[in-house]
Amino acid sequence: MKILVCITHVPDTTSKINFKDNNTRFDTTGVQFIIGPYDDYALARAIEIKEASGATVTVLNVGPADTEPTIRKALAIGADDAIRVNAEPTDSFFVASQIAEHAKAGGFDLILMGRESIDYNSGVVHSIVGEMLGIPSVSPVMKLDLDGTKAKLAREIEGGKEYLEVNLPFVAGCQEPIAEWKIPNMRGIMSARTKPLKVVEPKTAESGVKTQKFELPPPKGAVKMIPADNVPELVNLLKNEARVL
Repeated sequence: MKILVCITHVPDTTSKINFKDNNTRFDTTGVQFIIGPYDDYALARAIEIKEASGATVTVLNVGPADTEPTIRKALAIGADDAIRVNAEPTDSFFVASQIAEHAKAGGFDLILMGRESIDYNSGVVHSIVGEMLGIPSVSPVMKLDLDGTKAKLAREIEGGKEYLEVNLPFVAGCQEPIAEWKIPNMRGIMSARTKPLKVVEPKTAESGVKTQKFELPPPKGAVKMIPADNVPELVNLLKNEARVL
């Protein structure tokens, strides 16, 4: 079995975010980057399947050269090889086009990725890839078990869970608790240095998105303390000032 895991290179959630060039570009100065947390779950499940069945795991990232430390971390966790598409991930359609191109050429049985990235949070790449390849796409997947050429899935829906059975190949957008995050050990870190990382040029794909401006959310307002016995005042502020009632 061949598994493709698509990973994002995103700012750590504790990083302070700023923009530059008149608020049209993200400022990476001083920002720590990580594998997208949802992608981490996808990668961890792929490694579990590899350990149980002898599958091979390839990771793919769409990004410039500075994403390679993140890719090497995925290799240290247990992936066998990696592909970096040498391009800025401008929008979901462009990224999905690159993934679909390599998924088709590689003949993968299973394509895993996070339910969404934590920078743009579009949550649509998996479905676009599935459409481009003409195979099923399921998200958000919380449980994934393989049985021959079929997969048994559980996914989160409004008010509960849905249980599905899907034929391979298919695309899954993963989330917790599909697997436990894995931390690379020293042996994995050392072996990652020599594992293949192939750099390829992007497929031509027309972008339908143009960024005009980024804005940070407004700062939080001052906290108002209301005495515990003054319920009418609390209700008045929630209704007329906060407007949440």
